[in-house]
Amino acid sequence: MNKTILLTFFAAILMVGATFGKDFELLSPDKKIKISVSINDNITWSVKYGVETILQPSQLALLLKNNVKPGLKAILIKQKRGHFDEIITADIPVKSKKITNNYNELKLDFKGNYSIYFRAYDDGVAYRFETQLGDKIIEVENEVADFDFGANNRVFWPQETDPNFLSHFESLYKDSTLNAFSTQQHAALPMLVYSKSGVKMLVSESDLYDYPNLFLFGTAGHKLTAGFPKNIAESIPVRDRGIKITRLENHMAKTKGSRKFPWRSIAICAEDKDLLVSNLTYKLSSPSVIEDTRWIKPGKVAWDWWNDNNIYGVDFKAGINTQTYKYYIDFASKFGLEYIMLDEGWTKTTTDLLHTTADINIQEIIDYGRTKNVGVWLWTLWGPLDKDMDNILAQYKKWGAVGIKVDFMARADQYMVNFYERVAATAAKNQLMVDLHGAYKPVGLNHKYPNVMSYEGVRGLENNKWSAEITPTHNLTLPFIRMAAGPMDYTPGAMINANKKNFSIVYSEPMSMGTRAHQVAMYVMYESPLQMLADNPSNYLRDTLCTGFISRIPTVWDQTIALDGKVGEYALIARKNGDKWYISGMTDWNARSFDQKLFFLDGNNYRMDVFSDGINADRHASDYKMSTIKVSKNDQVNIKMEKGGGWCAILTPIQ
Repeated sequence: MNKTILLTFFAAILMVGATFGKDFELLSPDKKIKISVSINDNITWSVKYGVETILQPSQLALLLKNNVKPGLKAILIKQKRGHFDEIITADIPVKSKKITNNYNELKLDFKGNYSIYFRAYDDGVAYRFETQLGDKIIEVENEVADFDFGANNRVFWPQETDPNFLSHFESLYKDSTLNAFSTQQHAALPMLVYSKSGVKMLVSESDLYDYPNLFLFGTAGHKLTAGFPKNIAESIPVRDRGIKITRLENHMAKTKGSRKFPWRSIAICAEDKDLLVSNLTYKLSSPSVIEDTRWIKPGKVAWDWWNDNNIYGVDFKAGINTQTYKYYIDFASKFGLEYIMLDEGWTKTTTDLLHTTADINIQEIIDYGRTKNVGVWLWTLWGPLDKDMDNILAQYKKWGAVGIKVDFMARADQYMVNFYERVAATAAKNQLMVDLHGAYKPVGLNHKYPNVMSYEGVRGLENNKWSAEITPTHNLTLPFIRMAAGPMDYTPGAMINANKKNFSIVYSEPMSMGTRAHQVAMYVMYESPLQMLADNPSNYLRDTLCTGFISRIPTVWDQTIALDGKVGEYALIARKNGDKWYISGMTDWNARSFDQKLFFLDGNNYRMDVFSDGINADRHASDYKMSTIKVSKNDQVNIKMEKGGGWCAILTPIQ
């Protein structure tokens, strides 16, 4: 990662003697956001956006073993202020290649060898603790992180249910109010809260290492309060991929005495659409530790699991076998897809990750892929990988695999957070990319380790195989909440599409809710440097016009512009890659029409290839229309979408 530092300035003020009852203010560079910090018996922070207090005074503290309590009865020693304005160049860009990292910072140093950092950006705020307690290991018993929003505001609550925080983190977002949630109910992050006037606040965390995930509990009022998974002392296995916890430790982390703790962050947006371009999690995370990233190559993947290997029109028996995966490779090669995935079933057992089933010749598959310029990804369960990671990943590299999909972690405690980093580091050593499934939300790992391409942590397309929960409304909630934290492996691309009344659950030949254009638009709307084509290659080959259009869409972006949007209702976005622009629109179960000016184009004329809902898409959801027109800067185009529909365009400069 390259950084161009434009301005760095520090001013330190030394405090003489013990200092009590102090108040401090920190403004964002544009002066629209103000953090207020109050130091009395407790330390609280509050936030104003313009004239509105959007976060009331909220306590923060660390509770360590042996009665060490940073943040309680605090005695300030000194303060230090800084202004930073730099450009982060992302190794693997998601929303944009160049990211402006412009903020003001306040560092408060306290008696007891700890500090608290506060940052104010134009688009959000954050704080973190730092301890300077030497080389000894400390036990963190709890952390106080309150968020008092001052009223019974609207909230999109990503509800969790397990008291020990075991989860696949595939939330449905309950659109409710803060008072509706009791002290017994908790939610994963990111969480979206509205202020009284409608300012959007996306609560999350970043730079999370050697420490458990933060969850938020209700209070039956307008305050949310932190909860954390404790370390697991004893557990028993449940089948091949789960655990039952039988005893917990009294602490949530054992960690170094001198360290920086995770950022607690709130992205702040006046308009819903601004959430579509939030980079706060990435900006707050550690820079890359991988010097040479040329081997890390984003791309699209022909995926086997969702379609149940249910290919047809071939002269061999479809299934988890060498011939089937050669068919996937041929399909990928035909459309210029970079990869195929061998998901669960290719190994002899789920716990033996080095030996294949009798029907799979892994070396033959990988070698065949090489002749077609198609790389091979391999699925693994996290537990067996954890036990022999170095040998397993070295063997995958020796075979010639390009990446691993690690699955079923389903935890967020300190051990699991450390496992994520060990996977990223060990995979990087072997020049392997990583896709994390059964995973918690992005917290900046993909910035520090750019070989981490994507995360699940999303209620995605796979759920259509067994439920009716993946509605267009859900699909229009994700870009504003989950995607704001980072890449999400939703796995789009359904080729069997249904409107609301025609949808049915079919495990082995699944369909999606909403139109074909709704699915195609996801390839621009949804961010994932590793983007799946989830459906059956045989289905894609039956409609090469649609498949060819999808294959032209890249998976990383030089620039992103949010055009319009409302959480859970609709979204319009424009993205640039190279000299081409890509526009995406998606809507819920309401048909919509927008007249959009192409203000973001340069002086060139462009050929605009459009994939839109067909005239009968309201009756037959797979109906679509392709058209081509010539456009230039400030031309206006009509984006018309049917119920559950979508719209997608590729704009190529005319030479």
